[in-house]
Amino acid sequence: MTRRVRCPPAPGLLEAYAARFDDLLSTWAQRRGFRAYLTGLLLPRDRNKTLTCLAGTEPVAGAQHRSVRRLQFFLSESTRDHEQVDARRVEMLLADAATAPHPGGVLVIDDSGDRKDGSATAHVGKQYLGSVRKIDPGVVTVTTCWADERVSYPLHAVPHTPAYHFPHGKNDPAFRTKQQIGAALAGRRRKREWSCGRWPPTAPTAIRTASAVNWPMLDCR
Repeated sequence: MTRRVRCPPAPGLLEAYAARFDDLLSTWAQRRGFRAYLTGLLLPRDRNKTLTCLAGTEPVAGAQHRSVRRLQFFLSESTRDHEQVDARRVEMLLADAATAPHPGGVLVIDDSGDRKDGSATAHVGKQYLGSVRKIDPGVVTVTTCWADERVSYPLHAVPHTPAYHFPHGKNDPAFRTKQQIGAALAGRRRKREWSCGRWPPTAPTAIRTASAVNWPMLDCR
């Protein structure tokens, strides 16, 4: 059995973190792309984290740069199992005493949306977008994160697909409302025995969302 070729390391302490995912990335290109993606996310930038920004190139002239094309292939065409990679991230958070959940924290469920013109993008549709506080064409993602008064971090994110994308609309078996998606994500927490308080919390220091959805009371204990 041949030994894996070592890919260019991520900067500084980030390499030790990235290396813990190497067994989930089957090729040298995937391991390199993963490090490039993490580095781009963490570096300070003067504009939004588009592909060109993540790769550190110009927004227009740099769109065809090889670093951008490599990163685009890693994110959209790579055969890696993104659910396994995300599960590893969550396992690492659980195992670290600084980020492990406890009854003093809360599970935050939110639906965030951003404008998106056109109809070619997956999950796009006319719906309420929290970023502009009105109904507009865009993409909405239901997210969960764990938070206390000291630290917070994302857990899961699932895009909401508007009913008209399905053959039978809201009656289609595959259609799920934002509330149903949020409840399913909260169910993942229960299966993993996450420890947190009652949501919505009643303490004056509680962390609350700006969600447009009236979420039901969730007992996360």
